Amino acid sequence: MPSNISKTELAARRFLVRGRVQGVGFRWFVEREAHILQVAGWVRNNPDGTVEVFAHGTREQLAGLHSRLREGPRAARVDDVHVTDAEPIAGLTAFQIRGA
Repeated sequence: MPSNISKTELAARRFLVRGRVQGVGFRWFVEREAHILQVAGWVRNNPDGTVEVFAHGTREQLAGLHSRLREGPRAARVDDVHVTDAEPIAGLTAFQIRGA
């Protein structure tokens, strides 16, 4: 997270992505896009076949990530991206893939 962004500008979102989003490189796609956008957070597969993303950054960064999540990688089929507001996590400065 760039240090020149004030804490008041930061927001956090939880994205739940549905469709053919597991086994198609979706988490690696999200990790790459998050790094490009300089968004902190994590991505993981859920047992119900969805992919969950927690991200925090500026509203513009989060809007960019949301747009990329709707597209997904080439092998994926994104049917829906449900977005909810979340509380930023203090000290979270990187983006990572969670789970196996």
